[in-house]
Amino acid sequence: MLLAEERAAVCEYARRMTTDGLVVGTSGNVSARQGDLVAVTPTGVDYAGLRPDDVPVVRLDGEIVEGSLKPTSELPMHLAVYRNAADPDGKTISAVVHTHSVHATAVSTLVTEVPPIHYMLAAIGPTARVASYATYGTEELAKAMLKALESRRGCLLANHGTVTFGDSLGSAYSRAQQLEWVCQVWLTARAAGAPNLLPPAEIEHVVEKLRGYGQR
Repeated sequence: MLLAEERAAVCEYARRMTTDGLVVGTSGNVSARQGDLVAVTPTGVDYAGLRPDDVPVVRLDGEIVEGSLKPTSELPMHLAVYRNAADPDGKTISAVVHTHSVHATAVSTLVTEVPPIHYMLAAIGPTARVASYATYGTEELAKAMLKALESRRGCLLANHGTVTFGDSLGSAYSRAQQLEWVCQVWLTARAAGAPNLLPPAEIEHVVEKLRGYGQR
C-alpha cells in the first residue's frame, strides 16, 4: 500500500479533529505528503470509522493513484499549499490541516487579520491573515488562501475556517489548535470589553524565539 504511514496518520488526525471539536461531522480535512504523492481524507466519510485503505493517494497534479474513494472536495487547496506555499524557515511542507473550528471561523467574519491578543499567534507568523471568501473546493479559494499564507504557516478563510501546514501532521495540527485558541481568547476578551493588544514588534520577537524552541 502506497504511503501506509501517512494514510494511517491521516486517519488518526482526522479523528482527533472531531474529538477536539475542530470540525463537525465530515467537515474539515487533512493530508500528508511524501515526495510527489499526497494522502488525503476522502469526501463525505465519517472519520470515526476511517481506515488507512479508505484514504486516497493523489499526485501533486490531482491524479488519483491509489484508493477507491474520492478525495476531499478541498483537494485544490491542499495541492496549492504543496505546490506553491513556502515555509518561512525553509522547511519542507509535509502536511496540511483544514478545520471549521468555531472561534476561528467566527473571527474570520469580523476582521482581516487575527488581532495580536497573545504571543502564541507567532506560531503562525507575525500575523494571521484572513483570506477573502470564495466558494469551497474552488481554485479561487485556493488562490485567496495562498495570498493569505505568504510568509505565514496558516491563515483563516473568511466565513469558512482555517488552514495550517507543517513539516509533519503533528506540527500542522498543533498550529490549527493554537490558532483556534488565540481566536477564542480574543473573542472572550472582546465580549468583556476592549482588550489590550501586543505590539507587532513583540509578535515578531516571539517568532524569532520560537525558531529555537523545544528539544533538538
